Amino acid sequence: MKTRRLILLLASLLTGAAAGLAPRASAEGADKVLGPATLPPEVLAMPVETAVLVAPPRVPPPITRNYPALVVVNLEVREVVKKLADGVEYTFWTFGGDVPGRFIRVREGDVVEFHLNNHPSSKLPHNIDLHAVTGPGGGAASAFTAPGHSSQFTFQALSPGLYVYHCATAPVPMHIGNGMYGMILVQPKEGMAKVDREYYVMQGEFYTTGRYGEEGLQSFDMGKALDERPPYVVFNGAVGSLVGERALTANVGETVRIFFGVGGPNLVSSFHIIGEIFDRVYPEASLNHPLENVQTTLVPSGGATVVEFQAKVPGTYILVDHSITRAFNKGALGMLKVSGPENRVIYSGKEIDAVYLGSQADEGSESQKREAELKTQIAEEIKANPAIAGLTKEMQVEKGKQVFMGLCFACHQPDGKGLPGIFPPLAGSDYLKADHDRAVRIVLKGLSGPVTVNGMSINSAMPPQEAVLTDAQVADVLTFVLNSWGNTGEAVSAERVKAIRNETR
Repeated sequence: MKTRRLILLLASLLTGAAAGLAPRASAEGADKVLGPATLPPEVLAMPVETAVLVAPPRVPPPITRNYPALVVVNLEVREVVKKLADGVEYTFWTFGGDVPGRFIRVREGDVVEFHLNNHPSSKLPHNIDLHAVTGPGGGAASAFTAPGHSSQFTFQALSPGLYVYHCATAPVPMHIGNGMYGMILVQPKEGMAKVDREYYVMQGEFYTTGRYGEEGLQSFDMGKALDERPPYVVFNGAVGSLVGERALTANVGETVRIFFGVGGPNLVSSFHIIGEIFDRVYPEASLNHPLENVQTTLVPSGGATVVEFQAKVPGTYILVDHSITRAFNKGALGMLKVSGPENRVIYSGKEIDAVYLGSQADEGSESQKREAELKTQIAEEIKANPAIAGLTKEMQVEKGKQVFMGLCFACHQPDGKGLPGIFPPLAGSDYLKADHDRAVRIVLKGLSGPVTVNGMSINSAMPPQEAVLTDAQVADVLTFVLNSWGNTGEAVSAERVKAIRNETR
């Protein structure tokens, strides 16, 4: 058992860079294991438990023990296609197959042995940043995990509270925006007051290429993410995830506790339940000093809260983000159905399902028209600016290096060597040198499936960047790649990129 409790800590500067912590960090030592940690006798003497991880909106049962334990957490990363709205599918990146990820419950003082397992079917590496962790990157520096691999690190749950966790692999907004977030509760040593029901709800936004309600398989739109214009703002990963048969339930007289968090990646939530007043709110999920009789509570992106209230009369109560168009036009709406005897002194009303469950209006096309106008204005400014129009090859290389280090380095590595068997090398790549126009198309449109590079077959995925990078940025980054790490090549022009971009429009 003592051998079982020895924790292998993974660390590297690269994974810190992948977490967005140090973009210029070296790739050397990315797979180096520090070796068994020397744990003190009191930790080795702790009983060992395997954490019960639960999918939303459920919550693991309260911890009743009055002593710390060594808690083993096994969390799996999966990339899955699931429903985002009626007729709309999305490729979610998940912790455990659901959005939000599995709820983790530990006790203050516990030592947590954390295993992050990236399923072999995944196309990309992922990691995890737990806000409950005191250590570099919240664990992200030790958790960079390629598909088909597992990473392990340990931490002690020092501070009680409710904490968000999320993926922190570059580009971080894309990983979070695809659904990679969840929550971990560090239960206080003295426990929490007993309640009748506990639920797990998280808000997040999705930046789809199509507008709200546009049917088919949607993909992530980095341009909309940069502008913070999400077509969808939802609870628990989908429109309608907490309505109808999936609604939360309670009985009259029961006390309900909701663990509420915001995965983001950008928006703040004004959490409110229509028809209820929170008896207690724990601001910022600090569990020491609750506020009482609160109508709406503000929850930041990457933050959480805990609310408690007693269900006093029956009916259907509506959970919303009170930035109200998000609720009725973008999906941030859920339900709590309370059953039991009426109390007409408190309220004599009726169910309000019909008021709030009508069809939600389409977002419309004005935002898309404005986006097209902005793109035209940007293109004209770039064309008219002689400092950009007259870039030399050397200037392109330096500008391209900045693009590469901000977007591409996590997979292809700062030295251009990639990850063996997972991501192809760019340094000395015969595949890259053979067809520069093909390279432009791959950057713009992405690439999925096996390719042969320098005699090695690699089956991976390159996300499309046409919504992320301008023609000039594509030209610059490819000029940098074609003239770095021993590669020798000509400059790629923004005009050539534009022509190739227009081929498939």
